[in-house]
Parts: sequence; C-alpha cells; structure tokens
Amino acid sequence: MEEGYPGNLACIVTYTLTESNELQVTYRATTDKKTVVNLTQHSYFNLSGDFSKTILDHKLFISSDEFVPVNKELIPYGEYAAVAGTPFDFNNPKTIGSNIEDSHEQIAIGKGYDHSWVLKDYDSKIRKVASVLHPETGRFLEVFTTEPGMQLYTGNFLDGTLPAKDGGTYARRSGFCLETQHHPDSPNQPSFPSVVLEPGQTYRSETVFKFSFRQ
Repeated sequence: MEEGYPGNLACIVTYTLTESNELQVTYRATTDKKTVVNLTQHSYFNLSGDFSKTILDHKLFISSDEFVPVNKELIPYGEYAAVAGTPFDFNNPKTIGSNIEDSHEQIAIGKGYDHSWVLKDYDSKIRKVASVLHPETGRFLEVFTTEPGMQLYTGNFLDGTLPAKDGGTYARRSGFCLETQHHPDSPNQPSFPSVVLEPGQTYRSETVFKFSFRQ
C-alpha cells in the first residue's frame, strides 16, 4: 500500500513521436485491489523556444464552459463554475497574459492559473480540447485527449532556482503545463467523474500533443 493506496497498481506509459509531428502519450493500468487512478504528466512548454521569455504572449484556446474553483490550499470545493464573463474563458483564443493579473478571487488564490477546466464533449473518446499559438514564430500546439478535465498551470511558482538546459534558469511564467486528467481531488468529490479502478478492469487514457505552424 504505497502512500496508503490499496493494492498493487501495474502501469505502462508509452510515448510515441510520429512522423506527423505528434507526441502521443498513452496510459494503461491494472490493479489487484479496488483503488483510485488518475495519471497525467507535468510537461512545461514555451513555444518561443526560449525559456528566458515568458509564455504570457502565447494565445490559448480551451474548449470549456466551466472550471473547477479551489480553496486557498488549491483543493477543489467540489463544484463547477461558469467561465463566461471571467478570466477563465478561453473559448475565444486570447493571450495567457490577458487576465493573469486580474482581481478575480480564483486568480489571486492561484497567483495566476492553476486550475482544472471541465472539457466539452467528454465521452472517453479522444477529441480536440485546446490549442496554443506563439504569434511571433507561428508555432502551434493542439491538444487532444480522452480525459474529462485539463489543468492549466502557468508557472506561477517557478522562481529562477531551477537550472535550464542552456545554462540559464526557469523564471516565473517561463513555461505552461496542460495536464489532461480527471479533476484533482476526484476521490473526495462525488460530483466529479469517478477515478475508481476495480480488479479485472483496465485504466486507459490517451493524450496527443500535435505541433505545426500557423501564419
């Protein structure tokens, strides 16, 4: 019972880079006792290719009408809130920095974006849920997933202490994460989609990051 979770969980995560410039990430898991499973990744992106720059000029689209509000410990309350009329509405693409300093209570709590969005058209089949454009270079990222939620994290707590591969450091908001998953704290929130896995069942999840250029 690692960290108190029941049973032995066998996981396989497969990363595939295709000739179509797609990074496919597939997850499979089985268990010998009833348990909870919610697997994701925490990859940082900066489409400028220069982590000395922020991601505030990146133009983001998220296919979602609701997000998951959190308390001061960044734990969900267990309810959804409409994005319309708030800084959390990315149905019409806008730069990440457009409202990141807004006075909205949830922005203040996360010191930016560190929230889960309720993705449209969830039926466990893969569909497009988000895209990001770097206007200066035209680099374009599309995100496809089977998951019901996606956590957007805008590097609010990066503080320049982590070394970067080019000899620099990762400063605040020098990268963003799009973490496709079930919503955080789902085991404790009955209104969220279930993350329970039974013996004999197979947990399956897939996310695709597709890279291209746009004018």
